[in-house]
Amino acid sequence: MSEQTTTLAITRAVPGGEARVEEHTIPYHDGLTLLDAIIWIRRHQDPSLAVRFSCKANACKECSATIDGKPGFLCAQRAVPEATTRIEPLKKPRLIRDLVTELY
Repeated sequence: MSEQTTTLAITRAVPGGEARVEEHTIPYHDGLTLLDAIIWIRRHQDPSLAVRFSCKANACKECSATIDGKPGFLCAQRAVPEATTRIEPLKKPRLIRDLVTELY
């Protein structure tokens, strides 16, 4: 039996730089949040990926991002097996790096 995977298409950029999209395919398991998936990417594939989070429980609101074109919280959105989810920084706040934007 083969393991399921999920793919994240993550927009990465720095202020004034050109944005690029990187795809990461990772192991999927039931209950995997997008934040869990990004933390997995940081630990196993690319530690330079910048993301802001604190609580991992939808209380601090620091993991805000644009998920498939809509604003949301990475910790509250579940990954979808055998699918690609597009993740971008929020559009309005000032970009700091990758998925990290200025907090209000």
